[in-house]
This record gives sequence, C-alpha cells and structure tokens, in this order.
Amino acid sequence: MALIGRIREKSGLLLVVVGVAMLTFILGNCESLFKSSGNTLGIGTVYGELVDQTKYQINVDNTLNQDAQQAQQSQKEFTAKDQENSADKAWNFTVDNVILQKEYDALGIDCSDKELDAYLYGQDGFTVMPDLAQNFADSLTGQFNPKLLEKRIEEMESSSDPKVSGQWETNKQQLRDSRKNEKYFQLLNQGVYVTKLEAKHEYTSQKEVKNISFVMKRYSEIPDDQIKVTDQMVRKFYEEHKGEKKYEAAAGRDVKYFDILIQASKRDSNIFNTAMNKLKKEFAASTTDSIFAILNTEDINKKSMKAFLPYRSETDPNAKPQMTYPQYMDTIFKASNIGQVVGPYSFQGKMYVSKVIRFNTQLLTARHILLQVAKTDTLAAKKTKKMADSLVGLLNATNFEEYVTKFSQDPGSKDKGGKYEDFAFDEFVPEFSWFVSANKVGKIGIVQTSYGYHIIEVLAKKEAKIPVLSVIEKTLKASDDTETDASDAAYNLLYSLDSKISRKKEIKDKIQLFDSLAQKAGYFSRPVKISDENPKAQGFATTFAEDKIISLAYDENSEIGTLCSAPIKDQGKYVIAMVSSIREKGVPNFEDVEERMKFEVIKDRKALRFIKMMQNEKSLAALARKVNGQVMKGEVTFANPQIPGGSYEPELVGSLFSKGIKVGNITNPLQGEQAVYVFQITKAIKAPATANYKAEKDQLLANARQQMQNLTRSALMKIADVKDNRKFSALGIIRE
Repeated sequence: MALIGRIREKSGLLLVVVGVAMLTFILGNCESLFKSSGNTLGIGTVYGELVDQTKYQINVDNTLNQDAQQAQQSQKEFTAKDQENSADKAWNFTVDNVILQKEYDALGIDCSDKELDAYLYGQDGFTVMPDLAQNFADSLTGQFNPKLLEKRIEEMESSSDPKVSGQWETNKQQLRDSRKNEKYFQLLNQGVYVTKLEAKHEYTSQKEVKNISFVMKRYSEIPDDQIKVTDQMVRKFYEEHKGEKKYEAAAGRDVKYFDILIQASKRDSNIFNTAMNKLKKEFAASTTDSIFAILNTEDINKKSMKAFLPYRSETDPNAKPQMTYPQYMDTIFKASNIGQVVGPYSFQGKMYVSKVIRFNTQLLTARHILLQVAKTDTLAAKKTKKMADSLVGLLNATNFEEYVTKFSQDPGSKDKGGKYEDFAFDEFVPEFSWFVSANKVGKIGIVQTSYGYHIIEVLAKKEAKIPVLSVIEKTLKASDDTETDASDAAYNLLYSLDSKISRKKEIKDKIQLFDSLAQKAGYFSRPVKISDENPKAQGFATTFAEDKIISLAYDENSEIGTLCSAPIKDQGKYVIAMVSSIREKGVPNFEDVEERMKFEVIKDRKALRFIKMMQNEKSLAALARKVNGQVMKGEVTFANPQIPGGSYEPELVGSLFSKGIKVGNITNPLQGEQAVYVFQITKAIKAPATANYKAEKDQLLANARQQMQNLTRSALMKIADVKDNRKFSALGIIRE
C-alpha cells in the first residue's frame, strides 16, 4: 500500500505496523491469527528492562494480519516460516519503539492532539496520506473528503464493540508515534554536516593518482599442505592475537550435526507406482472430476487448487505459482482430448495425474481500475458504483493510465497502468473474464465482482490453447517399515557415537571424532551457530527440529561433546547433533578459532618464504624473471585501494601514498592479504588545484544522510543491549 511505502521512506525504524493500523482503520478490525501462549517468562530485555509482552503480542497480531492478507492477495501459502518472519518484524518494531521512546523523552519530542489532526487531515503544511486520500475520496470529485474520515473515526470511537474502539486507540497511538519518528529523524538530519576539510580529503583521495608497476606472488601458488604448521605454532599465534577485535567472540553456542535421509525403498516405489496406475483408471472412469481430485490430493493446503483450473508450462512467463506442469509435458497436454487422463508424470519431486476438463482458447489482455467494496455492504457499494459511473464518463484510451494511478486499489496491477496481459478466461473471476471475452477491443465498461467495481478496458485478444485441468498430486514416501528401519539405523549410529566420543577427554578430539565418524558412515557434518542475543538455529525444515537443537545447546547439563539424547526428526530425515562450542563474549576459545588462526599461520609462513625470495633485486624485470612472474602495471587512488589484477589492499595502497616511498624507488617486499608485492611508483599525479569542493561535499552529505537512520539504529541497539529471549521463553530455558 502507498501509505506503508511512504512511512518506510520517511522512517527505517517504523516498519509496517503503522501500515497495518491504517489498514484496519480503513477496512475494520481483523481477528488475530496468533494468540499468546501465556508464557510468564520474559521475552527479552532492552536497556536491561523487560519488554512488555502485551504490547509485543498486539504488534504480532497486527503484523500477522497484514502479512497473511498480502499472501492471500498474491495467492501464496502463508506458511509457519512466514508467521515466524512476521513475529520477527513485530519484535523489531516493539524494540524500536522502546528505544526511540527514550530518545523522544530525552529530547522532549511529542505529538499533540492538534498536530495529530493536522497530520491526518493534511492541514498546516501536511499532505494527506495517500491511502486516506484514496479511501476517503468524494464519489463525484474523486478528491479527499475530510468529512468521510471524520465519520469513520466517530464510528470507531463510539462503537459498542471494544475491539473496534480499542483498535482506534491503537491506531491513534501508532500514528502519533509515526509523527514523532519523523520529527526525531528530521532533527538528526539537521545535525548531519560535512566540513570543508572532509570534502577536500575526499577530493584528494579520488583525484590523486599513483601509476605503479609491481610483481606479486599469490599465496595460492603454494598448496597449504606443503607448509608445515605445528600445534605449538598455532597456540603461540592464538596467545599473541586472541585479544584482537577481529577475533572477538559473540556469546552463544555451536552445534555440529548431520542428516540421515528417510528414503523410500524399492518396494515402496513399486507399491506407489501400482497405486498411481490404479488411481489413473479410477480417475478416467470418474464423473465427478473435481471431487475425485480433491479427495485424492494429499496436501490439504492445495486441495482447492487442483480442480477445474488452467495450467501452463513451467516456462510460461504468465504461469501462476503451483498451477504449472513440466515443459516436456506441454505438447502432450495441448494434443490431449477433453476427458483424457494424462500421467503419471514427475514434477518438482512429486507425481501427478491430470484430467483435461476443457481448453481456454484465447489469451486476453485488459487494464482496469479497481474500486474496492464488499458486495454485502449495500450502502457502500451503491456509493462506489456511483463513483465508477462518474469515472467511466471521463475515461478514454489516452487518460486511462492516469486514472489508474489516481484511483485504482489493485496492488497487483496499479504500477503497470492497471494492465493484465495474456491471461486465460479461467484465471480471473468470471465476471471480469466474461466482460473481456465478450466485448470488442477498445470497449470500456463496469463490472462488479467480489473484489468491488472494476472499470475495464479491453486491449487485445489472441488465439491460444490453455488446458483446464483437475489434478491429483502425490508424493512417494517411505513406508512405516522403511521409516522404522531408518530410525533404528539412526539410533544405532547415535549409540556408537556416544560410546566412542564419551571416552575422549580433549575437546578437539571429541569434535574431530564426530566429524570423522559421520564421514565414515557416509554423512557430512556441518555447524550451526546460535547467538545468545537472538537464538535461532538456521538450516532446519521444521520448528520442531530447530527447537530441539536450541534445547540441546542450552540445556543446563550440556557441555562440549554432549550428543542429542535421541535422533531429531526433521522433515524427511533424522538429525544427529552434538554441542561443539560454548562461547562467552570477548576473548574466543582456542578451539573456536583454531582453524582460522592456523590459516593465518600458514599464510604468514608463505609470505615469509616469498619475502625471502623477492628481496634485494634492483629492478622489477629482474625480480619477475627470478620468481617466474611478470611485471604488472596499473594505477591506484586512496579512495579505491584495489591493486589492479591483485586484491583489495588498503594498508598497502596507503603506504604507497606515504612520503617515505619516492617515484622510481622499488619497495621492499610487502605482505598483503592475498599476496606479497614489490612496487615501484612510476608516476605520481597530483590532484588538480581547486578551491571548490562542493561536488564532494554534496556527495558526502547525501551519503551520510542516506546512512543516518541505519547507523543510528545500530548504535542505539548496541547501547540498549537488546536481548531477544523469545525462543528461550517458549522452550522454558532460563537464562541469567
């Protein structure tokens, strides 16, 4: 919606909840899709204070409602993962509000009732929000009518339904917060500036150029296994560098795991194929195709999508999600007869049997203006019809797109001038399709559907053959016996791991043994990192598996080497996991950075070998011959420290601009990130003299203002020391 876009543009922190407030304000209250579990544990802290769980839950409900509606409009399934993402957005919004309210209080930022009215009604210098201007427009003039908005507010305030009146109070507070948010960042924006000295430095760093010649030796030229590194070397490197910022550890836990897939056996496959062929015969004999398809499709979320719908090849750009067949079946379907059953055929890991019901023989193109209104709201529908009638009299082929931008409420086509191209009859609501199919190109008229009133212009028609199918979808699954066998194998492997790992004393030995035993059994172990501040276990198909991994990691009795007590069931597989790290914030454990530091030691030893090899040559040509390399050329600036043909080396480029390296001189070998270099500056080009650095100043200022909100948020989040304990709370894990 336009309002949401406008608010996002003005404030990166305000997110989508204000948009939801306006949506419910305009359309009415929606029931929550997500209810509080009643968990009494704290869900998180900001500035060391508990986050208000009630406010968070309200934000969750609002965000879920909006995201579910958007998914429905896009004809997408609103999955459990989508719900989790909605809850995360609500959490971010809740935290932002707490943090920003402290800022508002400290700066004395508020929004009075008078200012809120001006904000709503577009008075005293404010512009009416696009959604309000559109939804409370006069039916004759099309202009914003403040009386309609007043009436809606009065209805909500005086409603006997506490949900409706309470929703208005929530909306009002969120709009007030929106205005305070704008004022806060407008105030910060006024404090962003760039000095002349900064602009001058930017100018110099871009315009001053060093032409260079160089010889380099890449570390990759020596295989790692040719460099001998002992444990003592790595331990010494750890002691010398463990306090460096780049090695600083974030508090959390690591878990290593591998998957055991539950795969259908050959016997399962034979039984499945027999059943599919039997199903095909029954489908061919059925006289109730839609009911038969629905009853025999296993996925309850897709049952309604399998009957009497147009299907297209997967490569068709106008194909709708989940209503496609594989490209190799396109010719077969289009050559089929009505009533013919096609299949079984494989597509995207599933098996299908489809019955051809009919064919759509035209591809239609039209554009429309949608005026949303419910058919059941007779009074509103009458007013909307009157507005549609008035608009039809003003429309023609030239100005249609202009009126789409101004009036249409269809988010799927508004940014395309209201146009839908090459759609089949059965891909749209019947009333819409009938109008386009029955009328000549150029015809403009009004049609009412369940979405509201459409003002439609027919644009084009062309011949096509789009099959309308009833589809049965099945998945080859492992039988109960096969799954039991996989479970037994997983348990046996887990017991074997536990027996062997428990005998090891050293942490390193436990981790290495887990990896080697997994590999020996034909599996690949990999890590999952979990942060104390935001505990999530990425990479699992189900919430159940993710929760089990987190519970294993944070169990009060867990230590490094602790295995899961039983194989963890994830979608189509069993997971075996082991705690591999328990990290405190600050200096890292040696085991957690050992491999990384070993890599650095290897790199340093390669660099030392190259430095000895590249010393004491008087010319780059002689050096190139000596090391079997070549002399390369290029130019660098301080603003872009990329060595041409080499790597990103800010420290080395910085040294080339120091006063110690003169034109014509050859440097000592310099150790970089990816190679060792020997440079010669062949020419130094000074920046042209100027007293005007306006272009640089303007660009730096624009960049600073563009980044200001994100940088401010990051800084405030760090100061607030935000702790997200929602997952801990849900799992009953108590953290200090």
